[in-house]
Amino acid sequence: MLRSTRARSVLLTTLVVPGLLLTACSSGGAPAASPTADQSATATPGGTLRFALGASPSGVDPQQVGSNVSIYIARQLADSLTDQDTETGEIVPWLATSWKVSDDLTRFTFHLRDDVTFSDGTPLTATTVKANFDALVGPLAATAPLAGSYLSGYQATTVDDEHTVTVAFATPNAQFLQATSTVSLAILSDATATTDPAARLQGEVVGSGPFELEEYTQDQGATIVRRDGYAWPSDVSENPGEAYLDQIDFSIVPESGVRSGGLASDQFDAVGDVLPQDVPQVEGSGGSVLTRTNPGVAFVLQPNVSAGPLADPDVRAAVQVAINRQELVDTVLSEAFKPATSVLASTTPGYVDLSDELAFDQDGAADALDDAGWTLGADGIREKGGEKLSFDVVYAPLFTGSQAVLELTQQQLKAVGVDLQVRQQTPAEQQAALAAGDYDTYYYNVTRADGDILRTQFSSKFRNINKRPADTVLDPLLDEQLAQGDPAKRADDLATAQQTILDEGLAIPLFELAQSIGVGPDVHGLAFDASSRLLFHDTWIGGDR
Repeated sequence: MLRSTRARSVLLTTLVVPGLLLTACSSGGAPAASPTADQSATATPGGTLRFALGASPSGVDPQQVGSNVSIYIARQLADSLTDQDTETGEIVPWLATSWKVSDDLTRFTFHLRDDVTFSDGTPLTATTVKANFDALVGPLAATAPLAGSYLSGYQATTVDDEHTVTVAFATPNAQFLQATSTVSLAILSDATATTDPAARLQGEVVGSGPFELEEYTQDQGATIVRRDGYAWPSDVSENPGEAYLDQIDFSIVPESGVRSGGLASDQFDAVGDVLPQDVPQVEGSGGSVLTRTNPGVAFVLQPNVSAGPLADPDVRAAVQVAINRQELVDTVLSEAFKPATSVLASTTPGYVDLSDELAFDQDGAADALDDAGWTLGADGIREKGGEKLSFDVVYAPLFTGSQAVLELTQQQLKAVGVDLQVRQQTPAEQQAALAAGDYDTYYYNVTRADGDILRTQFSSKFRNINKRPADTVLDPLLDEQLAQGDPAKRADDLATAQQTILDEGLAIPLFELAQSIGVGPDVHGLAFDASSRLLFHDTWIGGDR
């Protein structure tokens, strides 16, 4: 909810989830950490942190937004039933003090804290949780698809007593407990659950988080202020009480050089999406660059296989090896980023290394296209039966390096006679293109610290970005891992699913997204959560400010 008055003036080591194959990475071979020079320094309450975003948020509703820049704001406003330890991957209490999962993975009972209130003063009850989940499979189903996918097979939420709630599913749901730690299933007030989805995106949201929204203006920025009386963080946080900062001002500064220059000249305290050419300026002014790889689906080109050249699996296979992923990272990104080695990022539970399948082979790609009957035309673009080997990619510039990545990919594909047309769109336009099937490839990533994200993005039953029919191989695998109570067997299913996705050319992975955050020398305690999104609850400003 927008306030009418002012309140008042990470790291990643090895991520271990029992029974799942996990790998961790951070930039430059060193773990990302808080920029505090003296780790024993005492936190100083107060002050305003000025944060420059690299792109415009799509809104501030935790349950509906998906981009990092949106979640940087939205996550501070709302808490979740559980949290996920950044170092171990363990699910730990937050709004729920404990839980019980049925042996068949269909019933999840949560015991809630009895001291939690939302920023409008209303209490957290079991009825609140029910209202949230019912809304996500009801009025919000179309605008919160990621949250809805976590509730696949949802039957009902039962209020057992004022602070006990049971969520029931028609079929086993192995991923649900982890899903309750995500921002997509953050718990909002009873009133918010019945608020119009569009109004929620624009600021009509009430959460129980350590900050509350004071102002949000689309394409301009947002201001959040400290929540008085906040006293229920999870154990992931080192700060047991109210946030240290009085206020955070988020502004939108699309140009990376302007952001880093503003940090160096003390116009900003922290900036997002630091590009490699700007790192020396940040570090030269006494600042630091924090990095962490996002788990989930790496940045991919996901093809529409229903029509056009990409309906041909031989073309998809050739494109897969025509891309030099290492060159993408070395040329337009930085050492904070890694070439994709699977459809999943290497920090994701269930990830397997399939780098051999993605090895750059320009000659092999050209030979494969020759064998498929695509011959070079006078303009250097292949053709077959009068049709040019040309397809588009639709993207929204939510990550500031996307345009440069796609332009270099375009050059790499042209070298084997493939014409890639780059179509920049707003997030709303990209979503409309997805709904209409008006694209050849869809460029995106999606963050989640659980391998079930493959089901959300690649099952024919959900987003079906590939526009493919149901099959007897991948769809059953994705369903099976969801129902699998044995972690080792679930990991096997996820590994086979990744292999199948690449074998069928249903994703063309490019690189793993990494957060690259520039911070000034006086900023302490800024941290990443398990999904590599920023947490400001422990953040404080030292020095004269």
